[in-house]
Amino acid sequence: MPDPLTVGQDPVGLVPAQQAAARPAGRRLWNALGSAWRFLVAIVLTYLGLLAVTFFIGRVIPVDPVLAVVGDRAPAHVIERTREEMGLDKPLPQQFYLYLGKVLQGDFGTSVLTSNPVMQDMRRAFPATLELASLGILIGVGLGVPLGVWAAVRRGRLVDQVVRVIGLVGYSVPIFWLGLMALLVFYARLGWVAGPGRIDIVYEYTLVSVTGLLLLDTALAGEWQAFANALSHLILPASLLGYFSLAYISRMTRSFMLHELAQEYVVTARAKGLSQARIIWCHALRNAMVPLVTVIALSYAGLLEGSVLTETVFSWPGLGLYITHSLQNADMNAVLGGTTVVGAIFVGLNLLSDLLYKLLDPRTRAR
Repeated sequence: MPDPLTVGQDPVGLVPAQQAAARPAGRRLWNALGSAWRFLVAIVLTYLGLLAVTFFIGRVIPVDPVLAVVGDRAPAHVIERTREEMGLDKPLPQQFYLYLGKVLQGDFGTSVLTSNPVMQDMRRAFPATLELASLGILIGVGLGVPLGVWAAVRRGRLVDQVVRVIGLVGYSVPIFWLGLMALLVFYARLGWVAGPGRIDIVYEYTLVSVTGLLLLDTALAGEWQAFANALSHLILPASLLGYFSLAYISRMTRSFMLHELAQEYVVTARAKGLSQARIIWCHALRNAMVPLVTVIALSYAGLLEGSVLTETVFSWPGLGLYITHSLQNADMNAVLGGTTVVGAIFVGLNLLSDLLYKLLDPRTRAR
């Protein structure tokens, strides 16, 4: 006679792991497909919402893109004809439907400022921002995480106070002022680094662009003088962005580490005789990295959006400077395209951080 407690597909009295093992494989597959489907729907709805918000904000701001094309002294009939050709005479829902169809084909329109397709301009500007932001986040993570760990271990001591002051200065001082002072000291006075721009003009028209990343392109071509020149231009703005992200990352690392060092498993590890270094770097930091991944991903997204002030101060031809110049010239196609790309970067990196979160924390995969 079967035990009544074991009748059915979900046995009573078993631990959750045993219950999961007792479920049919088909149900687990169906749950996995359902999770993947919900994840895909969330991505699609997020991007549609992003496109809708950027489009309607671009249409309600007091800037007429028609006047940016024909000028404010054009005859009235020319203005009306241009408005019809641009589709701006149609209702807003219809305009958005047409705009969405073009965006799905990778067409953000033509830039008034450069007369080039917006996508082509962004392909040229984005590698500059990618190179700058990538080096900046490497500096921020490479220095911010160890400093945050050190401050947490030495809580209340001189080291902790110094790290907190470094972070406070990074938060408080405007980055454009730091950029101007850095140019004055390290470029104008000391001559240690190159000035504004991405590379000297003597190399600009002789270098063959393959990836758009100057350090990589010059290294692949074996142009080491151009490589050194590009690196010299990159060091100062990347260091400022690295310092800006370092301030945030070190602060959050310190907070996460203080929480982990107060947990019971740390006391148990010390009681077992594990070394302090192993407890900190192999156990506490490993657990602190779970929430820290999101912090780093969002910091990187903030740099990739085009640090407008830094790119303006250093005349860095990146995405932030491109959007700024487009906005100043009422080039709404470029502004909407750039804003959409920035939002997509934020959404993409946020989703990536969620996936990494699940990889680092096995508990989230069991939910």
